[in-house]
Amino acid sequence: MAEGGSLISLDYEVFGKVQGVFFRKYTQAEGTRLGLVGWVKNTDNGTVQGQIQGPLSRVREMQKWLQEKGSPKSRITEAKFHNERDIQQLEFRSFSVKK
Repeated sequence: MAEGGSLISLDYEVFGKVQGVFFRKYTQAEGTRLGLVGWVKNTDNGTVQGQIQGPLSRVREMQKWLQEKGSPKSRITEAKFHNERDIQQLEFRSFSVKK
Protein backbone atom coordinates (compact mmCIF):
# COMPACT_ATOMS: atom_id res chain seq x y z
CA MET A 1 0.00 0.00 0.00
CA ALA A 2 2.92 2.36 0.51
CA GLU A 3 3.41 2.65 -3.28
CA GLY A 4 7.14 2.82 -2.78
CA GLY A 5 6.74 5.88 -0.56
CA SER A 6 6.29 6.58 3.08
CA LEU A 7 3.07 6.32 5.03
CA ILE A 8 1.88 9.31 7.02
CA SER A 9 -0.83 10.10 9.51
CA LEU A 10 -2.50 13.51 9.63
CA ASP A 11 -5.20 15.02 11.85
CA TYR A 12 -7.62 17.58 10.43
CA GLU A 13 -10.45 19.93 11.36
CA VAL A 14 -12.74 21.54 8.80
CA PHE A 15 -14.69 24.75 9.49
CA GLY A 16 -17.71 26.29 7.78
CA LYS A 17 -21.06 24.76 6.89
CA VAL A 18 -19.92 21.17 7.28
CA GLN A 19 -22.62 19.62 9.46
CA GLY A 20 -26.03 18.58 8.16
CA VAL A 21 -24.70 18.45 4.58
CA PHE A 22 -23.48 14.82 4.42
CA PHE A 23 -19.87 15.96 4.87
CA ARG A 24 -18.90 12.87 6.89
CA LYS A 25 -20.42 10.50 4.33
CA TYR A 26 -18.61 12.19 1.43
CA THR A 27 -15.35 12.33 3.39
CA GLN A 28 -15.57 8.60 4.09
CA ALA A 29 -16.29 7.89 0.41
CA GLU A 30 -13.40 10.08 -0.82
CA GLY A 31 -10.96 8.59 1.67
CA THR A 32 -11.98 5.08 0.65
CA ARG A 33 -11.72 5.99 -3.06
CA LEU A 34 -8.16 7.19 -2.48
CA GLY A 35 -7.26 4.02 -0.60
CA LEU A 36 -6.83 5.84 2.71
CA VAL A 37 -7.85 4.79 6.19
CA GLY A 38 -8.91 6.84 9.19
CA TRP A 39 -12.04 8.41 10.58
CA VAL A 40 -14.28 11.47 10.54
CA LYS A 41 -16.74 12.88 13.10
CA ASN A 42 -18.81 15.94 13.90
CA THR A 43 -17.76 18.08 16.85
CA ASP A 44 -19.94 19.92 19.35
CA ASN A 45 -18.70 23.28 18.01
CA GLY A 46 -19.97 22.72 14.45
CA THR A 47 -16.77 21.53 12.81
CA VAL A 48 -15.72 18.16 11.44
CA GLN A 49 -12.58 16.45 12.74
CA GLY A 50 -10.72 13.33 11.81
CA GLN A 51 -7.55 11.53 10.96
CA ILE A 52 -6.27 10.23 7.64
CA GLN A 53 -3.49 7.72 7.01
CA GLY A 54 -1.89 6.40 3.88
CA PRO A 55 0.74 7.12 1.23
CA LEU A 56 1.95 10.73 1.25
CA SER A 57 0.66 11.59 -2.25
CA ARG A 58 -2.83 10.26 -1.50
CA VAL A 59 -2.99 12.06 1.83
CA ARG A 60 -2.08 15.30 0.02
CA GLU A 61 -4.94 14.69 -2.44
CA MET A 62 -7.32 14.25 0.49
CA GLN A 63 -6.03 17.44 2.12
CA LYS A 64 -6.84 19.37 -1.04
CA TRP A 65 -10.32 17.78 -1.16
CA LEU A 66 -10.95 18.74 2.49
CA GLN A 67 -9.82 22.33 1.84
CA GLU A 68 -11.54 22.96 -1.48
CA LYS A 69 -14.33 20.51 -2.22
CA GLY A 70 -16.10 18.62 0.56
CA SER A 71 -19.69 17.54 0.08
CA PRO A 72 -21.82 19.23 -2.61
CA LYS A 73 -23.79 21.36 -0.12
CA SER A 74 -20.93 22.18 2.25
CA ARG A 75 -19.29 25.60 2.47
CA ILE A 76 -15.72 25.23 3.69
CA THR A 77 -14.20 28.35 5.21
CA GLU A 78 -11.02 26.79 6.59
CA ALA A 79 -9.27 23.46 7.01
CA LYS A 80 -6.54 22.99 9.61
CA PHE A 81 -4.06 20.13 9.60
CA HIS A 82 -1.81 19.10 12.46
CA ASN A 83 0.09 16.21 14.05
CA GLU A 84 1.55 15.04 10.75
CA ARG A 85 3.83 12.09 11.39
CA ASP A 86 5.48 9.22 9.57
CA ILE A 87 4.09 5.81 10.44
CA GLN A 88 5.44 2.31 9.79
CA GLN A 89 2.04 0.76 9.20
CA LEU A 90 -1.60 1.81 9.01
CA GLU A 91 -3.35 2.03 12.37
CA PHE A 92 -6.89 1.55 10.99
CA ARG A 93 -8.44 -1.01 8.67
CA SER A 94 -10.87 1.27 6.88
CA PHE A 95 -12.23 4.81 6.76
CA SER A 96 -15.03 5.11 9.30
CA VAL A 97 -17.61 7.64 10.42
CA LYS A 98 -17.59 8.12 14.19
CA LYS A 99 -20.74 9.17 15.98
